[in-house]
Amino acid sequence: MLSDLNSLEVTLGDPRLVAEWNAVQRAFLAHGASTPVHLGRVLEAEPGFALGHAAKGMFYLLLGRSELMPTVTMALDAARKASDAGGANARERAYVAVLETAVAGNWRRAAAALDAITMAWPGDVLAMKLTQAVRFMLGDATGMLASTRLAKQAFAPDHAMRGYLMGCEAFALEENGDYAAAESVGRAGLELSPDDAWGLHAVAHVHDMTGRAEDGVRWLAGRSRHWSHCNNFGYHVWWHLALFHLDRGAYGPVLELYDRKVRPEPTDDFRDISNAASLLFRLEVEGVDVGERWQELADLSANRWDDGSLIFADLHYMMALMRTGREAEAEAMTARIATDASTLDHDQHEVSALTGVPMARGMLAFRAADYDRAATDLARGLEHLPRAGGSHAQRDVFWRLAVESHLRAGRCAEAEGLLARRTLERGAEDGYTERRRSQIAARRADLAAAGIAAE
Repeated sequence: MLSDLNSLEVTLGDPRLVAEWNAVQRAFLAHGASTPVHLGRVLEAEPGFALGHAAKGMFYLLLGRSELMPTVTMALDAARKASDAGGANARERAYVAVLETAVAGNWRRAAAALDAITMAWPGDVLAMKLTQAVRFMLGDATGMLASTRLAKQAFAPDHAMRGYLMGCEAFALEENGDYAAAESVGRAGLELSPDDAWGLHAVAHVHDMTGRAEDGVRWLAGRSRHWSHCNNFGYHVWWHLALFHLDRGAYGPVLELYDRKVRPEPTDDFRDISNAASLLFRLEVEGVDVGERWQELADLSANRWDDGSLIFADLHYMMALMRTGREAEAEAMTARIATDASTLDHDQHEVSALTGVPMARGMLAFRAADYDRAATDLARGLEHLPRAGGSHAQRDVFWRLAVESHLRAGRCAEAEGLLARRTLERGAEDGYTERRRSQIAARRADLAAAGIAAE
């Protein structure tokens, strides 16, 4: 039996197909746009390859879109048939079981099962990367770090894909607040795997969280060759560069990056919409007129009011609806999130109850200019916001929304408290914090002049 780049056996009888399967794994690790091309070649030539079908199912499931579930289900059916036919080895059957668990909505159990694969078959880089992806969507920073450390113990020092493991470890360290270690590990990993856009972006996260916008610009500017091979993850790396310019108060470059790199085409991938919506709202908080850019996001979001695949996505759809006055769709989405929260038969339904409902209601209140209600609901939603998934940097837009609500409601002391908590969790003050402190002082002065005591 032949072995793949992990030195693990695969049930592919042709060395050329093993080379294609290796290319699938390398591309997936690097967020490469060629991932589905290589996988398609493998499955066309060997439709009985259970692991290939299981990987396809997981790749599509992680896209977080309900209309893709038929593709996921077909992949699961094909993986089961191939496995039941006796052509799969134990590791490949374990992947089929992971997909079954994830399709049933038990993402935490699926992540734990992937951890078990990395321990049972040391050096399995595909399981390591999938684990990080699942735990990232769950907002499980602690689990991400534990998973990378488990994998690291099982990886040989000379594993050809070790640089990608280090990129995942760097991101997990950053999300757990160990910024110095994250930057060191991330830079070292890129020396081994220069095309690891995930590791590159992990170091960018460190610059963001530690308030080093100038360093962040220098880190990303001129390095686009490191993510030019990427799928839409490349838009996200450009988004990080835009954030650094935003923090510097350079709003012209932010809008240029938005149009040319962050949102160059009206894609309907939730990650692309999230990048765009969160950047537009950040600009508006700074007083920048973003023109008609919200409209195409709202048109796409209006079609997703009943999606329910991922709360993180729902809340960004909600933001686009809120900013364009699409009350009917926004109210329908809020009601659907509340319905999901009442039936805890899916991991995301629990997240709906903890943070989805208060965040959505808070955004509705913000749109209605009921800022006191918005402040109360959003503050409640922040308490469990990490469970919605994404990174600190991505979720920060909701912190800014909460601060803005408190500021408009005249709850200045609470706005200051939110800023202090945000700074403590991030590790340093940034340009946004400095500007908001000035706005809070101005708001206090305005309220005092009107004879109103600021809270």
